Amino acid sequence: MAKIGLVQMNSGADPEHNLTKLKKKVKGLQLQGAKLVVTPENTLVFGSKADYQKWAEPLNDGPFQKELSVLTEKLGIWLLLGSMPILQPDGSITSTSLLYNDKGELQEHYNKLHMFDVDVADKHHSYRESDTFKAGDELKVVKTPYGNIGMSICYDVRFPLQYSALRAQGADIIVVPAAFTKLTGKAHWEVLLRARAIETQCWVIAAAQWGEHNEGRETWGHSMIIDPWGQIVACQQLGTGVLTANIDLQLSEKIRANMPVAEHTKFCVQPR
Repeated sequence: MAKIGLVQMNSGADPEHNLTKLKKKVKGLQLQGAKLVVTPENTLVFGSKADYQKWAEPLNDGPFQKELSVLTEKLGIWLLLGSMPILQPDGSITSTSLLYNDKGELQEHYNKLHMFDVDVADKHHSYRESDTFKAGDELKVVKTPYGNIGMSICYDVRFPLQYSALRAQGADIIVVPAAFTKLTGKAHWEVLLRARAIETQCWVIAAAQWGEHNEGRETWGHSMIIDPWGQIVACQQLGTGVLTANIDLQLSEKIRANMPVAEHTKFCVQPR
């Protein structure tokens, strides 16, 4: 059993400001005994296309990633940064999660697969992530001392086959860092997260952005930790803040043994 920490943020376009806020929250979680901390999508930069282009760094290189490395090594914790803009060798930018171990090493990264190209009846109206980011093309499940973590980001949560594939590749925990819009979050956020937990029989760790941001964007918040039975263990509904919960992988094993849905499936992905 391990204590997992989760950060709910209200990030903007200034990465220095966002990083300062993040460090305080991560240090607080470390003092509470958290061994792994998960942060939202767009943790360091939440702005316009120009902002992402300005602050994008090559993978495992650049001042912001260096500060994250120093932070995790100093505190002796694992940190999953929900996403930041990463500059690819071909000049494109990806929305990328970064997982650091407690020695400050970049253990794994994940480029968001599904681009949020939709029209929403809110102040922002139209979202076209593919105008800014290049979609990823690879699933990632990484072994950690606290369980095998399946990586995803925000809009991915609407695509259950991705999560079935993560389970088939050995995931015990699935992370969903997000910046869900207030309108779609109110309608779908909780039900989607609980469904993914129930279907995969994995713990789901969903760190979210909350509140008003630039360019008329408003996010839903409601960061939560959900157990493999689909029950909400902890939730930060409104405001910025942190929450923790103990992740018990024995509960996952019990649920999977009693209801072996992965072995019963007749189509799509099969367990190892």
